[in-house]
Amino acid sequence: MNELKPIYILNGPNLNRLGRREPEIYGHDTLADVEAWCRQAAGERPVVFHQTNSEEKLIDLVHAAIDDAAGLVINPAAFTFTSLALLDALKMFKGPIIEFHISNVHRREPIYHRSYVSMTATTVMAGLGAKGYPLAVRALELLIAENKR
Repeated sequence: MNELKPIYILNGPNLNRLGRREPEIYGHDTLADVEAWCRQAAGERPVVFHQTNSEEKLIDLVHAAIDDAAGLVINPAAFTFTSLALLDALKMFKGPIIEFHISNVHRREPIYHRSYVSMTATTVMAGLGAKGYPLAVRALELLIAENKR
């Protein structure tokens, strides 16, 4: 039997406050809700789901994905716009990468318009709210099936 490689869903700083932080922007759904939706959307495929407020830990999680994952959904939050180290780690990942943002970052302040992660992501999804995560999982499955990077 072919064992399915997992997908990694990685979340950056402050997403542990989802549902309580700026609900007018991010809504009332929690990260626990998001994780449950992602696992359901993945079906039989294993999911590795993490959130960290640490840039170092997020990079370590990307390194683990490099060795283990079929694909990656990453919401790097503020590190999207600041971390060259995260960009360098993501460039080593050979599978498809979906950069995901709950809000439409392009409708927000100019500081949110330049993404380092976009320089290596296969695709970007933004503005769908927290309920967009399972859509990202399904899109990642298509990219994996098509062997896209």
